[in-house]
Amino acid sequence: MDLYFLLPTISTTFIVISAVLVAIGWVLIIKGKREAHKKVMIAGAIAAMIFFVIYSSRTIFVGNTEWGGPEDLEIYYRVFLIFHITLATVAAVFGLTTLTLGFKAKYAKHRKWGKVSSIMWFFTAITGVAVYTLLYLLYPGGHTKPMWEAIFGI
Repeated sequence: MDLYFLLPTISTTFIVISAVLVAIGWVLIIKGKREAHKKVMIAGAIAAMIFFVIYSSRTIFVGNTEWGGPEDLEIYYRVFLIFHITLATVAAVFGLTTLTLGFKAKYAKHRKWGKVSSIMWFFTAITGVAVYTLLYLLYPGGHTKPMWEAIFGI
């Protein structure tokens, strides 16, 4: 297994861990276990940050993997990828806002933002795993390109 396959595998694993921790945190708060909820959600945020550091480092220093699948599916992949990136960006902002509200003890707003943030994060993780599966398992491209070229096919 080379570095080009290993880093995306590790980063995808961390985004899945993050989503699982958010789900556990959700269950904990429903059960009224606030302190455990706080710890698990912080761990989920840390896992998401580890993902982001690995992903962005790889993107900056190595590049992004180009689409390796059939040409007739490429447009669908690119639309899906852009949707995933947009969703991940919005979910990250919502997540940071939710964490901030929790740390500031603004629990009514934290609860409202948290429900939306969690659901968006679950979809981000699912679509992230789908992108990983398409690029590294089903249709391995194996080549890296600068970020804009890989995303938009330019």
